[in-house]
Amino acid sequence: MNVQAEQEQVLTSSAVAGGAAPFVATGACEDAVGRAVRPLDMGKLREEYQQQGAFLYLSDFLPADATQQLIDAANALLPEVNRNYLPGHKAGGSVSRHTIDRLAPYIAELYRSPQLIAWLEKITGDRLQLSPQDDPHAYALYYYMRAGDHIGWHYDTSYYDGRRYTVLIGVIDDSSCKLDYELHTKDPGQADVPGSVQYPPGALIVFDGDKLRHRVTPSLEGEMRVSLTLEYVTNPNMRPWRRFISNMKDAIAYFGFRQVFRKALGVKA
Repeated sequence: MNVQAEQEQVLTSSAVAGGAAPFVATGACEDAVGRAVRPLDMGKLREEYQQQGAFLYLSDFLPADATQQLIDAANALLPEVNRNYLPGHKAGGSVSRHTIDRLAPYIAELYRSPQLIAWLEKITGDRLQLSPQDDPHAYALYYYMRAGDHIGWHYDTSYYDGRRYTVLIGVIDDSSCKLDYELHTKDPGQADVPGSVQYPPGALIVFDGDKLRHRVTPSLEGEMRVSLTLEYVTNPNMRPWRRFISNMKDAIAYFGFRQVFRKALGVKA
């Protein structure tokens, strides 16, 4: 199945499963992605990604009109934010893909963009697939809105049988928060290389979740930061015991039990 066919199939089945009317791609998203990727030097970026141990940062990626769509969606979804707090590790808010499917279809369309997926495949060198429909992390918004909101050092561990790639896109950044990271931590032949970025709206970061150790530094009073995460996999299969661990982590640390176990709880929207 090609990317376009997969996109259409997932859009339709996701809407039916969620009880919502399917949305129709307007073409505006694909146009924006095309304008983003066409000017880029693919060979140079691929080399940079490899040299940094499966990590790439672009400070200016999405066009202004597409970025504004994300900003508008993030503001509209403020009433849907699920707050969570894990002492010593994280504090903040999240909105899962299930809520995004209902209320912010532009984000879902961006996630499934054939041009974006094709570009990411050239960067990573892998055949990428969409995360399964029941994965609330497939695309999600993360909010840092209160003093002390942060997330500690971690990897985006893949519970799937294959690799999971993380794409971060800056949405709102009226904050002093930074993404601190360490390259090559899983490569015994190279020294760890620390780095730090404060990625603005429209910026993009892509990395192999199992290879990049990273954190988000605490926000201050009166600050606001929102980032969009897109997750792509090389194998969508997940063993039952890993699924249980992944679901519990998502329910406690991110989206709440109602979102993560929505099917079992009979949540239709």
